[in-house]
Amino acid sequence: MTTILLGPQRFTTTVGSTIRSLDVDGRIAVVNSGWEERESDDGELTGHLEGRGVNLRLHHRMMDVLAKDEQFAAAAVDFRDRQDELRAFYGIRLQGAVDAVRDVGHRTSLHDVGPAAVEAAIEAVRDVDRWYAAQLAELYRSVREVTRPDESGLFGWHRGEINAVLDECDTVVVAGGNVRTLVRTLRVFDVAFRPGQTVVAWSAGAMALTDQVVLFHDFTAQGVTADEVHDTGLGRVPGVLVLPHAKRRLRLEDRERMSLLARRFAEHRLVLLDDGAVVRFPDGGEGGEDGGDGVGRARVPAGARVVEPDGRVAVVAAA
Repeated sequence: MTTILLGPQRFTTTVGSTIRSLDVDGRIAVVNSGWEERESDDGELTGHLEGRGVNLRLHHRMMDVLAKDEQFAAAAVDFRDRQDELRAFYGIRLQGAVDAVRDVGHRTSLHDVGPAAVEAAIEAVRDVDRWYAAQLAELYRSVREVTRPDESGLFGWHRGEINAVLDECDTVVVAGGNVRTLVRTLRVFDVAFRPGQTVVAWSAGAMALTDQVVLFHDFTAQGVTADEVHDTGLGRVPGVLVLPHAKRRLRLEDRERMSLLARRFAEHRLVLLDDGAVVRFPDGGEGGEDGGDGVGRARVPAGARVVEPDGRVAVVAAA
């Protein structure tokens, strides 16, 4: 069950050489629903796959279901509106909690209270994240209860086609794009990779393979805002939080900022995926690369760039 996460493919294309290094035969399943309406414009990608790519067309399939299943379409609109409201309240709570960490950390402590106060403030941020995750899980549960996709012939037909392709492919490629759309389509059709399948992914595709999808960007028009937990992913690489386009989207030189990010998600290893990165997780190995408290986490391989709890960017050393 090899998983290979790549850096962005826009300027430095490595997917072709990565696929060739695997020496795989047969067709390759392609998930590029994050491209949305451009999903069918996959000629260049298929070229890198030597013409063996089979597009699962998840975005097209979702649009088909929305057009033909009125109950699902109505539930989808309701879900969107309720999630937007939930994210608005989450954002307010989250920004306040993150600002509190900064304010507490900058306050002078005469009696060594500061470190404990900072840790408590970070725990308050985690509490906000947990609240959002629980609310979102309940929202998903309520939507499934209303739409009952498992009982829908239309859903069954699409899932049958998807599963038929996955059953005959030893390799799956998951491209980037809009991570919200990508995760939504994977979830709508209950896409599950087969035991033994090799999965190659980048950008939003890499994010979708983790157990927690976090949105981040330090260079927006609004300036630095709090990184947001968006959704749960497929959990293919548990305990790993990937940060694509890290150099372009994060103030990596800001140790205080990066330390908060690493400590907030302390149960994860924060892996940077910049141009040219090739991070290979063989056999879904668990146990942590340093033999420490990483039980249940995918083993981060040597050479990967990670963010340490103190905010430093480091390279994982060979065992």
